[in-house]
Amino acid sequence: MPPAQKRPRKYDPLRTRTAVLAQLGEVRKAVEGLDPGQLALPTRREGMTVRELAAQVAASVVAVRQAVERPAQFKQTLPLAEWPLRRAVAFTPVALDLAGAEDDLRALLDDHPGSPLVDTGAGVLPLNEFLVTRAIELVLAADDLSDAVPGLEVPQDRHALAAATRLLADALAVKAPGGSTEVRVPPYAVVQCVEGLRHTRGTPPNVVETGPLTWVRLATGRLTWADALARAEVSASGERADLSGLLPLGG
Repeated sequence: MPPAQKRPRKYDPLRTRTAVLAQLGEVRKAVEGLDPGQLALPTRREGMTVRELAAQVAASVVAVRQAVERPAQFKQTLPLAEWPLRRAVAFTPVALDLAGAEDDLRALLDDHPGSPLVDTGAGVLPLNEFLVTRAIELVLAADDLSDAVPGLEVPQDRHALAAATRLLADALAVKAPGGSTEVRVPPYAVVQCVEGLRHTRGTPPNVVETGPLTWVRLATGRLTWADALARAEVSASGERADLSGLLPLGG
């Protein structure tokens, strides 16, 4: 008998909005403190400098207004948990103006206290759910900037990291439905996935556990499964606990 379908995870709208703005603020402050030499450094995003990464962040934020301003939609066409499984959306290039993007996003959210359906370019989502995807973009940007610039440590907003972790964990459960393996990312997410004998009580026979930022890196291809195991950044027990064939999540 197939497992019962779980209800989609809900995200608190106010907390999500606050987290996105907070993480954007941390990225903006970090970029504003960089000199021309640091802005010219390469990043782990192929062919992209720090300056270009920052401009892409601005574009990903401007994409929220672009989604809101497209013709109104009347039906959600994309479950949020499927977003990370889609091929990456290409953002319309914009000037590197993170301060302007932050001010514009804050004003836009003030003008839309509700959650209208918006056309993201990859599917129709409620505005508040689209903001969860921006949390992923901003958490990744903070991590990529910290990796690219020696000595730079861009803070991760706790609630933004939580939202990113949960959405990426839910996407894994969509990509590999089942109940034989439990993936734990404390303190933010636990999901069951992978076909096989479903666990119902006691200690699951197949368990994967890792930290939130490591999970975000694994899910988005910034860290390989083999490297995470070698560095003891992930623990995996059981014959169905090898997620190497499922990561990264996106196409």
